[in-house]
Amino acid sequence: MSEADVRYQKVRFAAWVGIIGNIILAVIKAVIGVMANSRALVADAVHSASDVVGSVVVLIGVRAAKLPPDRDHPYGHGKAESVAAIIVAVLLFIVGFEIALGAFKSFFEPVQVPKVIAIYAVIFSIVVKELMFRYKYNLGKKYKSEALMTDAWHHRSDVFSSLAALVGIGAALLGGYLNISWLVYGDALASLFVAVLIGEMAWSLGKQSIHNALDHVLHEEDTVDMVQAAHEVEGVLNIDEFFAREHGHYVIIDIKVAVDPFITVEEGHAIGKRVKERLLQEKHVHDVLVHINPYKEGEKKEG
Repeated sequence: MSEADVRYQKVRFAAWVGIIGNIILAVIKAVIGVMANSRALVADAVHSASDVVGSVVVLIGVRAAKLPPDRDHPYGHGKAESVAAIIVAVLLFIVGFEIALGAFKSFFEPVQVPKVIAIYAVIFSIVVKELMFRYKYNLGKKYKSEALMTDAWHHRSDVFSSLAALVGIGAALLGGYLNISWLVYGDALASLFVAVLIGEMAWSLGKQSIHNALDHVLHEEDTVDMVQAAHEVEGVLNIDEFFAREHGHYVIIDIKVAVDPFITVEEGHAIGKRVKERLLQEKHVHDVLVHINPYKEGEKKEG
């Protein structure tokens, strides 16, 4: 099995773990949230339900990114993961807005003190979500899956929202026990805080995903080894230009190589071919486009 196939299998399995896990959590939190009269827990359940949609989008994006190059997409479909990550970020923002709207309305309605069972549901959610975050984040980092890492942070946002819900529910329970009226609104305040956290994370993840989708080029300090490797190829006199652009989980290199102007076209082509073969040995490099330039005396040699 090729490295690309192993990557796809691992990321796809992680997406399915997220889908099944979030469905179970969403149902548990929604049922207990309604039974326990906890607006914060219901909001948390909605957040988990949105994670299901996010994981499905990741699954579709990863599958699309695995497709081989074709006539319309000669550079492959790697950016499908960036598009999936952007969709997940938009979903997060919509969920955050809906939760904030519901929390705001609750301040003008009669408030009911939640039941203790809501606390246990939240604690269970925190443990499960943190485990899911660590699993997906580490896997996404290992296989350079932007969509999977975005989905991982989606899980971490659930941890934060569950923590906020835990504080809010606890405050509301304490307020009801001590008969402190303003503490009873802790559940609604927690729901509002959850919405703010979700919105902030959606903005951060969406901004990064859009940046990566717009042909982001690796910084010079990240390509030193690649440039040096190309310069060491026999026949290369100078690297005139070097761009390594991210295309989803892989990199495509555009390089202009200066060679002896008095060699034959065939010899120049052979040098370019050796440069391409050498750079394709670098990790995550998917394709290399080599342009041959005639070397001019006095040009500064790189590498």
